[in-house]
Amino acid sequence: MVSAPDRRQYAPATERNRDHILQVLQQVLPPRGAILEVASGTGQHAIYFAPALAPRRWLPSEFDPELQGSILAWRTRHPARNLMAPIVLDAGDRPWSIETGTLPPDCTAAELEQEPIGAIVAINLLHISPWSVGLGLLAGASRILPSGGILYLYGPFIEPGKPLTPSNLAFHQSLQFRNPDWGLRKLDSVQAAAEAEGLQLQRVFPMPANNLSVVFRK
Repeated sequence: MVSAPDRRQYAPATERNRDHILQVLQQVLPPRGAILEVASGTGQHAIYFAPALAPRRWLPSEFDPELQGSILAWRTRHPARNLMAPIVLDAGDRPWSIETGTLPPDCTAAELEQEPIGAIVAINLLHISPWSVGLGLLAGASRILPSGGILYLYGPFIEPGKPLTPSNLAFHQSLQFRNPDWGLRKLDSVQAAAEAEGLQLQRVFPMPANNLSVVFRK
């Protein structure tokens, strides 16, 4: 009997950054409710964060079908009661799929109403997507989050008044070589766009490897 192929994908950086990110999430996330992860990628963060952040429910999302398969495969290997199946979501869409009735198969509208989305998490998204996707993320967070809701961003940024480290400069240049619409975003530009959507910058946490955790509150 031929076994089914393993659809799990691996992002090595996940194992390096997950504990540092989790420490911040434990500080800033609301104590209950659902956490929507936008652009969940391989699913490695989802299966690690969900059990550590219970009783919050973790809702992964992805646009790429292959990555959706990876999330499901990781979830099968590492099930958690509070880890929902991924939904298809493109952060650049207006409205988002979840706003038009797309729910994970293991969650009803009534359950989501009882435990609504109180926070949105986006890890390593802004610099590996066009700026229009970043603007879509901020607009979607503004539409979905309740008053006091949290938007958490993680990744490298260009900080005002600070030159890029050699590693981040090389990374920025490599991203723009791959796609001119990609690249590290200016933190003050992200803040201005967020404020235009009613999201206020709460705190910036320095993270290892010249990354930042950026926390906005609605």
